Amino acid sequence: MVYHVYILASATGVLYIGVTNHLERRTAQHKQGQMPGFTKNYEIHRLIYFEPFNDIRTAISREKQLKGWRREKKLALVRKMNPTLRDLSADFPTEAPAPKLSS
Repeated sequence: MVYHVYILASATGVLYIGVTNHLERRTAQHKQGQMPGFTKNYEIHRLIYFEPFNDIRTAISREKQLKGWRREKKLALVRKMNPTLRDLSADFPTEAPAPKLSS
């Protein structure tokens, strides 16, 4: 299984860092407002960065590391992969809508 640490951004530049075992599905859930809390409240749904990992512990460790960084350092990392901060999920294959999260 592949895990991803990812960074999402809002239109106003608010950042969110998360980890998932299905990047396409999780990104779709964020875009559709299915993830309650911070990302839904601040409309954070543009995927601007991701890193794959084979081990969930390594992925979680990297997520925690990135969350500890200052904003400038996070953006410098993102711009190495995605200089224009475009929505990388636009490259995902078109699929059916993300399944609803159960409460």
